[in-house]
Amino acid sequence: MKRKPRIAVVSPFLDKSHGTERIVVEWMAQLAEEFDFHVYSQHVEDVDTATIKWHRIPTLPGPHLFNYVWWFLANRIWREWDRRFRGLRHDAVFSPGINCFDADVISVHIVFGEFFRLVQSQLKFARNPVSFWPRLLHRRLYYQLVIFLERHVYKNCANLLILIAHKTAADLARHYGRRDRCVVLYLGLDHSSYNASTRAERRGAAREELGLSDSRFAVLMVGNDWHKKGIRVLLDAMAQLRRFPIDLLVVGRENPAPFQAMVSEAGLDGHVLFLPPRKDVEFYYAAADAYAGPSLEDTFALPPAEAMACGLPVIVSRENGIFEIMQHGQDGLILENPRDAGTLAAMIRQLYDDKELRERLGQKAAETARQYTWERNGRELAAILREIVRRKLGHATQKVVHEL
Repeated sequence: MKRKPRIAVVSPFLDKSHGTERIVVEWMAQLAEEFDFHVYSQHVEDVDTATIKWHRIPTLPGPHLFNYVWWFLANRIWREWDRRFRGLRHDAVFSPGINCFDADVISVHIVFGEFFRLVQSQLKFARNPVSFWPRLLHRRLYYQLVIFLERHVYKNCANLLILIAHKTAADLARHYGRRDRCVVLYLGLDHSSYNASTRAERRGAAREELGLSDSRFAVLMVGNDWHKKGIRVLLDAMAQLRRFPIDLLVVGRENPAPFQAMVSEAGLDGHVLFLPPRKDVEFYYAAADAYAGPSLEDTFALPPAEAMACGLPVIVSRENGIFEIMQHGQDGLILENPRDAGTLAAMIRQLYDDKELRERLGQKAAETARQYTWERNGRELAAILREIVRRKLGHATQKVVHEL
C-alpha cells in the first residue's frame, strides 16, 4: 500500500484556546485522511492523537524567551535524530510562524516587524510603571529575537508562505522585501458552534452568569496579547462613553493587573470585566451586544469572524486582515486608524443607540461568515501541500539520477 505523504508539523504547542494553534488543529483534522502528520511540539491538547503522531519535546522551565530559544534548537535536533536513527523522513515541513529555518511551508499569522513598529512607543520604560519593567524588558528582547529570525526566514524564497490576508503581503514586502511564493488562504469557521441560533438560545443564561442586566450594553473583545489587540485605545474609547450603561468584556489569558490602573484612572471601575477563556467561547458571544477588535496588528483574527458568524455587529481596525472580507456599513464597521479612540467611541455609541443598525449589521455579518468553512479551507490547503510534496519528490528524484 502506498503510504500517505508525511508532513512534519513544527509548533511549540497546539490547542483550541489560542488563535494560531487552533487554526493548525482545524487544518490537521480536515487533512488527516490524506496526510500522515508528525507533530513536533512541547504540548498538545484538543487533538485526536489517533490521527497524528506526537513527538514530544521537553519544555525548558523559566522565562518564555529562554524556552523559545531552546524550542527553536530542540525541534530541529529531534527531527534530525528521527531522520538519521529511525529512518523517519518527512516529505514536507510545515510551521505556523517562526519555529525553524528549514520549513517548506509557513503560515504567517503575524509579522513581528510590523507589530513592533506599531507598538514600540508603548514599550518605552518611561510609559510603564516600574513594577512592569521586568515583563517589559522580556517582551522587548523576545520581539527583537523574533524579528531577527523573521529577517532570515522570510527572505528565503525557498519556502512557501501561506498568508491569512492580503494585508500581510504588504507587511512582508515592506519589512523583508518578500514578494514571491506567497498565497492567501482566508480562514474557515465552525458554523455548528458559531451561529445566530445558538447565540440567541444561550444569551439569557450567559448574561445572567456574568451579572449583566438587560439594561446594560456589553462590548466584547477576545484574544491574547491585549496590547496587540488594541486594549489601550478600547479603554480610551470606553472612558469617553462612561456616562452610558456600556460595559466592556475582555477575555484572554493576559494578566489584567497592568490595565487595572488604566481602568480606575478612566473612571471605569465596574464597567470593565476581565474574564478567563473558555472552551465554549460562544458563551461570551451570546452574552455580548457588539464585538470590538481595534487591533494594532492582526493577520486575520478568528474571534471577530466567529462573532460575525454569531450575528454580532463587529468593529475591526484596518490593521486586522479580516476587514478584507467585510464592507464598511454593510456587514460591519471598519476603524481606519487603530489609535483613534474618538472614532471608535463614536462607532460603539452608534451601535448602542441604533438597534435597527445592530440587527442589520449582525444579519449581514452572519451571511458573510457562512461563506468561510474549515472544509473549504482544508481543500485549499491540501492542494498546496500536494504541490509542495510533488515538487520535493521530483527534486529528490532528479538528485538521485544526477548522482548515478
